[in-house]
Amino acid sequence: MNDTLLANLLTFYEEDPNDPFNIYALAIEYTKSDSTQASRFFDILLSEHPEYLPTYYHAGAFFAEMEQSEKAEEIYQKGVELARKQGNMKALSELQRAYNNFLDELDD
Repeated sequence: MNDTLLANLLTFYEEDPNDPFNIYALAIEYTKSDSTQASRFFDILLSEHPEYLPTYYHAGAFFAEMEQSEKAEEIYQKGVELARKQGNMKALSELQRAYNNFLDELDD
């Protein structure tokens, strides 16, 4: 993990803790080194910024990797629904594909 990057991201978060991108960037960075912190920041995004669409792809994959299948499935479903609601066809396609791959993995 790049300590300088993490320090910068933490500074940005401290300066503006309500910016979903700051929280998102921390969640992504922490997936590389600290799953507890990654989980914490993904949970903040999902509860406090449910309309922030980029969260759903990475959060679904993260929780699937952490073997929290029910939570991952719920996240993917909400992401697909949100992308459809927002009319974001690219994100919808990516989320649907990720969700289908997740379901295929569960069947194996």
